[in-house]
Amino acid sequence: MVQIKSDHKTSKIPNNLIYEMNEGKPIYYRGYRDVLNKTKTAEQIMGSSALQSLIVLLIQKFLIKKLGDDYLPMANELGFKFAKKTWRNLDLALFDKRKVKDLSIFLKDKYIEIAPELVIEVDTKAALDDIPDPSSYFQIKTDQLLNHGVKKVIWIYTASKKFMVAEKGKTWSIYSWKEELIIAEQVSFNIEKLLEDF
Repeated sequence: MVQIKSDHKTSKIPNNLIYEMNEGKPIYYRGYRDVLNKTKTAEQIMGSSALQSLIVLLIQKFLIKKLGDDYLPMANELGFKFAKKTWRNLDLALFDKRKVKDLSIFLKDKYIEIAPELVIEVDTKAALDDIPDPSSYFQIKTDQLLNHGVKKVIWIYTASKKFMVAEKGKTWSIYSWKEELIIAEQVSFNIEKLLEDF
């Protein structure tokens, strides 16, 4: 249980409301204050919207079909631990099974500790109002992933219908859903078309 001070009162925040951990500092689920105020349950704030879930599903299906058995696109907020006091949740993480020495790591009931090739995030469930500069959340998380072995990070934003592509050593770029999202050479899709075809 983590304690925070608010209006000279100390409130206890249950550990199940922690969304991610950044260098020992908890990042809570968006809406955690509603749970503390008993206007919502923890389950109500942890779920994805139908659109977010559908986007992840359609991309996962596309990757399975396009890349075949050598790749493993894992979804469902996979926990990625890459430092002693830091772990992040990943909406979709793509692993090249040929580069994983021991595939039994995927059978363990614990966070993964090897970097995926690609991470795709659809929005975030983090409580950004607790962060002085909310946009820094996306930048810090992206930098951490790239600095710990992820080759490409893609953020898909449902409100603006845009996506951002980040690779280490390259300029990060933002595109419209109407444009092709390139995963790798000869592997790309159009978010708008994926949804239309659905």
